[in-house]
Amino acid sequence: MLLKGKKACFLGDSITEGYGTSDISKRYADVFKEISGVKDIFVDGISGTRIARQQNINPDLIIWDTNEFTKRADMLPDDADIVVVFGGTNDYGHGDAPFGENTDETEDTFCGALNVLFKKLIRKYPSSTIVFMTPLHRTDEQTRNKSNSLILKDYVDKIKELASYYSVPVLDMFAQSGMQPCIDEQREVYFMDGVHPNDAGSRRIAEKLLGFLTAM
Repeated sequence: MLLKGKKACFLGDSITEGYGTSDISKRYADVFKEISGVKDIFVDGISGTRIARQQNINPDLIIWDTNEFTKRADMLPDDADIVVVFGGTNDYGHGDAPFGENTDETEDTFCGALNVLFKKLIRKYPSSTIVFMTPLHRTDEQTRNKSNSLILKDYVDKIKELASYYSVPVLDMFAQSGMQPCIDEQREVYFMDGVHPNDAGSRRIAEKLLGFLTAM
C-alpha cells in the first residue's frame, strides 16, 4: 500500500509511549513517520496498560489499571487511514483478567477484550487499514502469569488466532522482529532492559512495520 499522505494512529502501552528510548522522537511511531512519508501520526501509548480490563484496581497504579485498550479505542481520531495496535505484553506480565474463551464478549477476559477491540475498530474504521503487532520477546517470557498460569506465547497465539477470524493483518513481532533479549548480545543492542526496546530497537520496529505495510 502507498503510505504517503496517510494518517496513522498507534494504540499501545509503554513501548508505543516510547519508554526505553532516549527521546520521544526515537519512539517507533515517530521513526515510522520519518521513514514512511505518512502525513501525520496520532500516538496513544500509556505505560502499563493492557488490552483487557484489570479486575483489581490498585489506587497507586490508577493510570495502568483504568486505561485498557478497549476503552481508549473509542477516543482515537475518526480520520485515521491506518490503525496500529501493539499490546498484550502487560496482559501477560501483570494483568489479572482471566484468559477466557473465544466466544467471550466482555472486556473482563483477554479473549473477550480482543473480540471487543477488533469489533470496535472494524466498525469505527470499516475501510481503513487495521494492523495488530504481537508482543516482542521478553526475558521473563516463560514465567507463568499469576492469574492463569499461561506464558507470553499463549497471548501471542491468541492475538493471531482471533485476528485471523476478523481478517485483520498481524505483524508477528514475536517471531519476526529479529530481537531476542534472552540473548545477551541482542539485549545490549536493542533493549533498554529485558522488555523495552531502546532507540535501535524502536527503529527496528518502525522498519519492520514499514516493510509490512508497504507489502500489503
